[in-house]
Amino acid sequence: MITITLTQAAARQIRSQIAKRGSGLGLRVGLKNVGCSGFAYTYELADELQTDEQRFEGHGATLLIAPQSQATLDGACLDFVTERLKQSFQFDNPNVSNTCGCGESFSLKAGTGKGGVA
Repeated sequence: MITITLTQAAARQIRSQIAKRGSGLGLRVGLKNVGCSGFAYTYELADELQTDEQRFEGHGATLLIAPQSQATLDGACLDFVTERLKQSFQFDNPNVSNTCGCGESFSLKAGTGKGGVA
């Protein structure tokens, strides 16, 4: 069993986006291959739990994680931060070894989830 936590700010933003949309179960989080370092997080509002997804609850909000992303996100904490004019979800993920200069992609520690450092 893996552990993922949500800050109050992240949970508030998830609830707010679902309310603005008018429906939804929670925020689906995953990984995709991109950028100069290898991976980036994906976020989308979800209406239903898909096969084999794991559901995490925190501060009245729900995260849904696909099986292929679970090991990579084990121990991570999702926050929602405001930096100047930019607002975004951000993970504090102990499985990340480094990020690219632009901050958009990252590589994983060896032996983590999708095969280690890209």
